[in-house]
Amino acid sequence: MPEQSSDESLISATLAGDEGAFALLVARYKRRIFGLASRFARDGDEVEDICQEVFIKAYENLAAFRHDAPFEHWLTRIAVRASHDALRRRRREKGQSGFDDYVFEVRDFGAEARHEARLARELLKWALSRLREEERIVITLLELEGYSVREIASLTGWSESNVKVRAHRARQVLKRVLEESDERQR
Repeated sequence: MPEQSSDESLISATLAGDEGAFALLVARYKRRIFGLASRFARDGDEVEDICQEVFIKAYENLAAFRHDAPFEHWLTRIAVRASHDALRRRRREKGQSGFDDYVFEVRDFGAEARHEARLARELLKWALSRLREEERIVITLLELEGYSVREIASLTGWSESNVKVRAHRARQVLKRVLEESDERQR
């Protein structure tokens, strides 16, 4: 089956027993799903576990895909739920993580701007880890992934008003966490 096949034709071929067609869907969307999962996971192994879970669930439930929205949207919804489940599992397993649980890798890349950007990413990752799951999801999807309020409502099952309220509250919490971190460093 050619690489340029539509999602619909690949889905139909997969449902007809062509596993190679599903492999093409995975190849088409793995980068997107990996990027989304990496916003929620702590390390590469956890990202891979989430991605594997997403594609297994997609394969197992492909017959339930209704074609009323793009396949990518359906797959992203599965990824958001799998990421949320991973966050909950991690919290149950280890309880609330402390600052000492994070290892910050600091290397000289030869360019001060790259070093500063890395520190900023680490600070953001740490600050996001201080948020509740729902706050982290809404900030990640809205601010980092660029989804609209309507798309987030569809992905999470929340109302648009609820998404807006959660986003506002999450921004306030994130701001407070960052301000407290800044005060500690002074």
